[in-house]
Amino acid sequence: MKFLASVFSRQGFAILFLSALLAACTVVVDDGPGPRPRPPRPEPQFCTRQYEPVCARRGGDRQTFANACLADRAGYRIVRDGPCRDGGGGGGGEEQTFCTREYAPVCARRHGETRSFPNACEARAADYRIVGDGPC
Repeated sequence: MKFLASVFSRQGFAILFLSALLAACTVVVDDGPGPRPRPPRPEPQFCTRQYEPVCARRGGDRQTFANACLADRAGYRIVRDGPCRDGGGGGGGEEQTFCTREYAPVCARRHGETRSFPNACEARAADYRIVGDGPC
């Protein structure tokens, strides 16, 4: 009887060990060559205030943003580092406007499009008309 108990306890241990080993395994599926879909990025809650200008585009509208986070949050795709060469929404070829990084949000409108800006200077630099204090 002791012999049978010893055999069953070894088998039980072996089954338990193999079960744990299989549970720790992961399966990797390779879809073959080609681009992989990018996982969705969560929207940033806030952007830092560093000044590292980028030129970004959305549709036919090009605009200079103080940093890539602000451009991304506004729904623009970054075209290149640095300000847009043509002023990028800074007044149609006039001298580019540089704004402070204070956060005093405003709601502004241009050609029927309403958008929030971090401050009034940035709204005016993008050729928007301010319609209210605070975000839209």
